Amino acid sequence: MPVDIGLDQLDELLAAGAQLVEVLPRSEYLEEHLPGAVNIPLRNLSAEGVKVLDAGSPVVVYCWDSL
Repeated sequence: MPVDIGLDQLDELLAAGAQLVEVLPRSEYLEEHLPGAVNIPLRNLSAEGVKVLDAGSPVVVYCWDSL
């Protein structure tokens, strides 16, 4: 179940081994991304697209939208 978190919680989750995923399009990810983030564009969020993730670790998904 998705839950909004703050920066402090993000730091705690990452320190505990959570995986950080940015769902931005590849071109935007290449321009600038969060340190340690894996890019899985939103269009690729499928069973096949997330195989790069460890199913046993929490996942934090990040997407920035200027709108």
